[in-house]
Amino acid sequence: MMKINVYSKKSANIASVSNLKRKPMIIIESKRKSLESLKVKYPDAMIIDVTSKAQDEFVKFSPFYPNGGIPVPFTDGLVAVCVEGIWQGLKVFETADVDRSFFSKRDMKNLKRTTRKYGKCLGHRKGVHGEELLDYLTARKLIYLPCYKWVLENRLQKLVTAVRIISKNKPVVLLDYNTNPDVNNPKSPLSHASLIKAYIEGNYPE
Repeated sequence: MMKINVYSKKSANIASVSNLKRKPMIIIESKRKSLESLKVKYPDAMIIDVTSKAQDEFVKFSPFYPNGGIPVPFTDGLVAVCVEGIWQGLKVFETADVDRSFFSKRDMKNLKRTTRKYGKCLGHRKGVHGEELLDYLTARKLIYLPCYKWVLENRLQKLVTAVRIISKNKPVVLLDYNTNPDVNNPKSPLSHASLIKAYIEGNYPE
């Protein structure tokens, strides 16, 4: 895996103070686009894959990555290994309720619970033992967003700092399978790359 070096202010290799004051230049692009075309479009950028298919340390940004110790919302004392495991595990279907086994999945595989298998999704349970079912957008705001933010703040600060420093010196292109940045748009899955960008720019959605 790629080694990420984050230098201190005393290091000769760190960006100048003027560069550190610059606004981050972060762009979200589809992982499905060819790398060659992206290099032509962004010749001076650093292109970073933040999906589960990444081949370097940035794979840890994937919601599928087992960063570990993530508190399950509205459930005292219970933690999960990845964000996607929480999102899928709290789903309630016509024929299936919460599945706690998803909280411990570490192999980044088979992390989807589908309507084809379980019938219509009725919502996300507000906590493992909660009685309330949250609609899709409410669940996105009360479950997915805080879980991913927890990972950024408690597991990925080294990588966040690396992206922040790089993005103040050159454009950074974050690759994601989903490119929807609008939390309130239910028509498309939310881009976690857009959450990285928002966090670094200081406007993470609440």
